[in-house]
Amino acid sequence: MYLLDTDTVICFLKNDPVVVDNFRLNANSPKALSVITYGELLYGAENSARRNENLARIHRIAELFPVIDVTRAVMETLSSLKFSLKKAGRTVGDFDLIIASTAITIGYSVVTNNRRHFEKIPGLDTVNWKKDVH
Repeated sequence: MYLLDTDTVICFLKNDPVVVDNFRLNANSPKALSVITYGELLYGAENSARRNENLARIHRIAELFPVIDVTRAVMETLSSLKFSLKKAGRTVGDFDLIIASTAITIGYSVVTNNRRHFEKIPGLDTVNWKKDVH
């Protein structure tokens, strides 16, 4: 069960061969997007030279994979994580922390090409479909 980070979806849309292979290999595994990832993808499409085409692609992605909203449970996980990280002297950007909290709350692994942003978060499982075949 996988929560797709923005960079992974972008690599898929750009037909990165390793990422596309991982999507094929994991075709039967549940996959979803955080509403944060969905927003980041929409912003990127809005800001692109091929706005309409890219918006249509993002809307199609959101039809294929559920978009998980920020719920009270996610925010409870976030507050606990953020407090623990602060006590340990570590910081994680709020968007990444919401994505991580969503994954932890629903029991998914985050699929990201940037583990550095997520490796500080206890209890979070990450995989990198750009570097590793899973």
